[in-house]
Amino acid sequence: MSDAIPEFSKSKSSDGKDVSLTNLSAFASGPGIKSGKEVAAIIAVAVVIIGGIELALRLFHVPLYIMPPPSSIAYALFDEFPLIAPHLGYTLVELVSGFAIGAVVGLVLAAVITQFPFAEKIVAPYILLLVTTPMLALVPLLILRFGFGYTPRIIAVALAAGPMVMINAATGFRRVDSAKIALARSYGASTLQIFWKIRAPMALPMILVGLMIGAIFGLLTAVGAEMVGGGFGLGNRLTTYSSMIQMPQFFAVVLILSTLGILIYVLFFLIGKKWASWEA
Repeated sequence: MSDAIPEFSKSKSSDGKDVSLTNLSAFASGPGIKSGKEVAAIIAVAVVIIGGIELALRLFHVPLYIMPPPSSIAYALFDEFPLIAPHLGYTLVELVSGFAIGAVVGLVLAAVITQFPFAEKIVAPYILLLVTTPMLALVPLLILRFGFGYTPRIIAVALAAGPMVMINAATGFRRVDSAKIALARSYGASTLQIFWKIRAPMALPMILVGLMIGAIFGLLTAVGAEMVGGGFGLGNRLTTYSSMIQMPQFFAVVLILSTLGILIYVLFFLIGKKWASWEA
C-alpha cells in the first residue's frame, strides 16, 4: 500500500450543505459577470433614486443643514477630497494594522481550540466577553493608557476583528467529514497533516467569511474610535463637519466610508471566487 495521503473531494461540508462566501448576498450569487441588461437596470434604478431625492429636496426647499441634495454632496466630495484624503490614509493604516493583528490571533486561536477541546473551555468565556462588549466602550480607557495616537485605535480594531475571525474559522475547521479524517488516519496521516490537507482547505470559505466580517467590524470600530478622541481620521472629519453644520462634507465622508465597506466585501468575494469557488 502506498504511503501517500490521498486527495479528497472538497465539494461538501460535514452536514452536506454548501458553505460559501457567496451565500451572504444575493447580488453576488449569480454565475459569472452580470449581463448588460442587469448592469443597465442597476444604473437606471440608482439614477431614479438619486434624481428623485434631488428633486424632492429642492422642491420642498429642505435646508442644507438638515439634508443636502446629492449634487451638493458630490460637489463637496470632489472639492474637499484633497483635505479628506490624508484622513482616509490614517483610517486605512489603523484598519489594516489592527485587522492584520486580530486576524492572525483569531486564526491561531481557532486552530488551537479545534485541535484541543480543553483549550476551548478556557478561551470561550473570554471570546464571548469580547464579542458582546462594544469595543468603543474601551476606547477612552485605551486612550488614557496609550495616548491619542494610532496605538489605542489599532488595539480596538484588533479586539473587534479577532473574535469574528476566530468564531467563523473555528466553525469551518469543525465542519469536516469525519470519514475523510478517518481515512487519512488509516493512511498514517499525522494531526498536522490532517489539519493542513483537510481541515484548512475545507474551512477556507468560512475563514473568508470571518475575515470579511472582521474587516467590516474593524472599519466601524476605527471610525468610532476616531470620533471618540484624536485629531485625525475619517471619524474625526465626521465629528468636525457635524459640529460646524457642514452637512454636504459630512455626507461626503459617509459616502467614502460606504465605498470602503463595499470594497471590503468585493475584495473577499473575489478571493473566495478564486480560491474557494469549489464551495459555491
